[in-house]
Amino acid sequence: MADAIDMAQQRSEEVLARSIAQIIHRPVAVSATFCEECDTPIPEARRRAIYGVIRCVSCQQIFELKATHFKGH
Repeated sequence: MADAIDMAQQRSEEVLARSIAQIIHRPVAVSATFCEECDTPIPEARRRAIYGVIRCVSCQQIFELKATHFKGH
């Protein structure tokens, strides 16, 4: 049976793993000013809301639909 120290150690490892996962998946690039797909300006509100954004809303939606299609969902 696990004692308090073992449970605390396990909890600490879970928190560390979750923190690392969040950092790994965080974009490191600065948000683009223009969409990389269609070259239209990306609104400032979108650039602030999504750090590292590279597509306008329309192109992002198309990108996600294609990604879903190719995954077979």
